[in-house]
Amino acid sequence: MKIDLSGKTALITGATGQLGRVMARTLAECGADIAIHYHSNAAKAHQLQDEIKQLGSKTVVVQADVAQMESIAAMQAAIAEQLGTVDIVVANAVVQYEWTSILQQAPEDYASQFESCVMQSVYLAKAFAPAMIAQKWGRFVGINTECSMQNFPSQSAYVAGKRGMDGIYRVLAKEIGEHQVTVNQVAPGWTISDRDRENNTESNAGYEKSVPLNRRGTDQEIANAVAFLASDLASFITGAYVPVNGGNVMPAI
Repeated sequence: MKIDLSGKTALITGATGQLGRVMARTLAECGADIAIHYHSNAAKAHQLQDEIKQLGSKTVVVQADVAQMESIAAMQAAIAEQLGTVDIVVANAVVQYEWTSILQQAPEDYASQFESCVMQSVYLAKAFAPAMIAQKWGRFVGINTECSMQNFPSQSAYVAGKRGMDGIYRVLAKEIGEHQVTVNQVAPGWTISDRDRENNTESNAGYEKSVPLNRRGTDQEIANAVAFLASDLASFITGAYVPVNGGNVMPAI
């Protein structure tokens, strides 16, 4: 048994980011063609495109502002022209900002999180779900966070955006499930990425002490979960929020 995405086309938003680039490579390794979305890092997007071509997948680079419906619609049209229908959408892009307390957090930070978490999810559904419904197969995988269950100080804007995203994904799962389109979320913990490897910051004893598996996860482990949910191996899973964090948070029944 293996994850086989041959014949599928996947879009990863924020594909040039620390986690996004590994997701893109992993889905390509599983056989999918890849649409690489970026907002401002064109150089990294084209570097990633070269890597994916070497894996034997077709690939296209697309720029878009995921907080604007018109921009996402234009991205959808560009992908359709070059790769055809998008079968798998991975909503990974999010606006970065400086975390602080609610009393000090700028109002625009809450707006940015709402736009890049909630509205991105809405716009992606509007742009890509109709074709999935028509073909009776599709996958939405949203990248959430363990913070949605932690609600620690300074997390308010991020948590608000991601909990809003959770609501959209759960409702969407019920609305389009009859068409065999699944809608799930992967919730990473504090994940080791290329940035940590470059800066020798892979280990953090304080955080690791709270994790049942006593370590931080890796970007590849997040990508593995995304690939599983994107595949036919997960064909009867929808509406799920899947923590990939070594047990640091555990949804309860």
